[in-house]
Amino acid sequence: MDCKSKALLSGAAAEQLACEYLLDQGLTLVGRNFRTHRGEIDLIMQDNKDLVFIEVRFRKSIRFGSAEESITRQKCARLTAAALAYMQYQHVGENTVVRFDAVAISPESNNQSDFKLNWIKNILA
Repeated sequence: MDCKSKALLSGAAAEQLACEYLLDQGLTLVGRNFRTHRGEIDLIMQDNKDLVFIEVRFRKSIRFGSAEESITRQKCARLTAAALAYMQYQHVGENTVVRFDAVAISPESNNQSDFKLNWIKNILA
């Protein structure tokens, strides 16, 4: 998805853009910015019966790599730990199907006014 913006996106604006995109795709917002000492979950959404933990990665420039490339093994481990804490805190049943997705937002060809959005499902698979 291409996103046009006259001003530079901020991290919060990028997260809102990702949320709106996922809502348009039929997901339902459950929560956002769940923080624990183990890590943070940007968006928590429902996709039919699946509970989806979403990491939003945003890059203003591709100079040091794309948003997709910033999804590291360590980031996935923190996301998993935070999701387990969330499930315990919310008393989510062990039979609940969960999925880990990412939404990567990067500038088009290092142009800071045109952004592309990439929804990646099952980043831990």
